Amino acid sequence: MLDLLVRNATLPDGRRHVGLAVSGGRFVEVREGLDEKAAPAREVLDAAGQLVSPPFVDAHFHMDATLSYGLPRVNASGTLLEGIALWGELKPLLTEEAIAERALAYCDWAVAKGLLAIRSHVDVCDPRLLAVEALLHVKQKVAPYLDLQLVAFPQDGFYRDPHAKKNLLRALDLGVDVVGGIPHGERTMADGAASMKELCEIAAERGLLVDIHCDETDDPLSRHVEALTYETQRLGLQGRVVGSHLTSMHSMDNYYASKLIGLMAEAQLHATPNPLINITLQGRHDSYPKRRGMTRVPELLAAGINVGFGHDCVMDPWYSLGSGDMLEVAAMGLHVAQMTSQTQMRQCFDAVTVNSARILGLADYGLEVGKAADFVLLQAGDAIEAIRLRATRLLVVRRGQVLACSAPAKAVMSLPGRPIAVDWRAPPR
Repeated sequence: MLDLLVRNATLPDGRRHVGLAVSGGRFVEVREGLDEKAAPAREVLDAAGQLVSPPFVDAHFHMDATLSYGLPRVNASGTLLEGIALWGELKPLLTEEAIAERALAYCDWAVAKGLLAIRSHVDVCDPRLLAVEALLHVKQKVAPYLDLQLVAFPQDGFYRDPHAKKNLLRALDLGVDVVGGIPHGERTMADGAASMKELCEIAAERGLLVDIHCDETDDPLSRHVEALTYETQRLGLQGRVVGSHLTSMHSMDNYYASKLIGLMAEAQLHATPNPLINITLQGRHDSYPKRRGMTRVPELLAAGINVGFGHDCVMDPWYSLGSGDMLEVAAMGLHVAQMTSQTQMRQCFDAVTVNSARILGLADYGLEVGKAADFVLLQAGDAIEAIRLRATRLLVVRRGQVLACSAPAKAVMSLPGRPIAVDWRAPPR
């Protein structure tokens, strides 16, 4: 007897009338036409043709800053640089307890939205390592229901901050998972390239992944992605390295960009644009026309490069909005990159699910036999409709157990010629 059978589901790859059988927290059978006659179960869920997706995955986030909007003041200009300065003002006021409290609240938001895996960068340019300690505690606490992966991020520059190297190594020793960097934040282009060399060597020596805030600038001559591809090849890190943001590619000469994309493909680099934030923070020095700053997603995908979208920020010094909804991220990426063909819209759905799971290295992810029974039931007929409607997450399930549920979205209308008794004063149930 199975623990759970989900019948009559539509999957993101277009398969319909699919049954997913769950036993012991894992998928034991996934095929079209599977029903309770062929697979008796203690509990049967009729998906009624709606979309069953693997959980959403956020490939790039800053959980140490999340929900801190307005502390100690609001980013009046809305710029990246003021956000960095504001974060510098806030750091001395932080406490481990407050960071953990905000992060745990955000994790609840995430689960409600079907977001069950997050890669979060954590600033190590504070000798106290308060944020590192706080998020390591959070990671342990949420492990039963959310995969949290941490990146040691030298926000103030690996070389520019005199304590960053020592702090980054300490953070890795404490159990942070991934090596981060910010080469465009160094004083010179040469220092940025040198930081790529040393950070990749640290990762290679420790057997870790690499995720670099790379060329997050409007400068078309920023060349740190090129250095990152070289170090990836030199050290045999292919498939283990991510270039995040990559906004300078938006402004680059097309000839050089075509060369760079080839180098990235050769090095098997992953790319993580952050649509909501990239288009908000970039182009701030422009009058008109204004550059929007998001990297060249269609061209990267066409070259075979794995692209996963990140949310980046939610209610913090850099971004005053956000709710943990990766369908909002996918929708913004779709619009800004003008990815409106049927294939491209599905690629945007993949960018917040399977592609980002590859970036995090989630081996137990997917709607396949033997994988963990983690999934989201969405009020949508397919992946494109899910993006269009920002579909309600009817059920969020991990290891076969329901974590969150929402009532279907439904409007009751009373129109001239079609009156229906509607008591809108009645309290919601």
